[in-house]
Amino acid sequence: MYFKGDFHSHSTESDGKFSPDELVNLAKSNGVDIMAITDHDTTKGIEKALLKGDEIGLKVIPGIELSTRYNNESIHVLGYFKDNSYKNKDFQDFLKGITEYRIKRAEIITENLKKYFNIDVDYKKIIKNSKGVVARPHIAKAIMEAGYEYTLDYIFKNIINEDSPAYIPNKKLPLEEGIELLRSVNTVIVLAHPVLVKKTPVEDLMKYDFDGLEAIYPLNEPKDTERFLKIAKDYNKLVTAGSDFHSGEEADTKHGTLGSVYLDSNNIGKFLEKFNE
Repeated sequence: MYFKGDFHSHSTESDGKFSPDELVNLAKSNGVDIMAITDHDTTKGIEKALLKGDEIGLKVIPGIELSTRYNNESIHVLGYFKDNSYKNKDFQDFLKGITEYRIKRAEIITENLKKYFNIDVDYKKIIKNSKGVVARPHIAKAIMEAGYEYTLDYIFKNIINEDSPAYIPNKKLPLEEGIELLRSVNTVIVLAHPVLVKKTPVEDLMKYDFDGLEAIYPLNEPKDTERFLKIAKDYNKLVTAGSDFHSGEEADTKHGTLGSVYLDSNNIGKFLEKFNE
């Protein structure tokens, strides 16, 4: 039986600091027994992570974090692939479209940064430096590297936050369609970081076809975790835990360190039962 599971992490294939191989090695060194790689809107890091996991004896769950919209806010959905259905051509074509949209989105955000904040960053350099799917952390890093004296936290909360005039949302994939898409490629579907859902009661989201929710998360207060565990029980949903690891840098207060929050053996067992159905 596995004892420590972290089901939410990001590699350089989206907006993480470490390659898929390095991510798995780090999980091992941090005492994680089972982990999931869940890059934003891409599955490109899965094969490398699976191979490294086999090599060092660490169970790796192939996953994705899909960006959807509901009630005029971003709702992230974690999908854990039970097999290699993520290679499905239609699914990969869809993800390619999201990636291309993200590139255009980054261009518009950089134009808006100049327009609304007089912040001048090189869009082409951002694209070049983002080895995977371009996301807001790449833009935030570019702002800091350009010499503007803002912290990462400040940039996310005041300059490229969802209420900012510079912000452009990801491709508008409705929540229900996103869930249907993930269901079509044989995944266990989990609501990511419910503590970040602000405009909709989490209970209302449980009417959708989620298998579970990420009840254990670094930004939770104890009362949040208690509430989400109760919701999971009330709606007969799986419980997962995820650090949402990106870099491990001290300046990154939005995410946890790999393995800093984890799932216990009992809930890991329940997850694996569902995963292996």
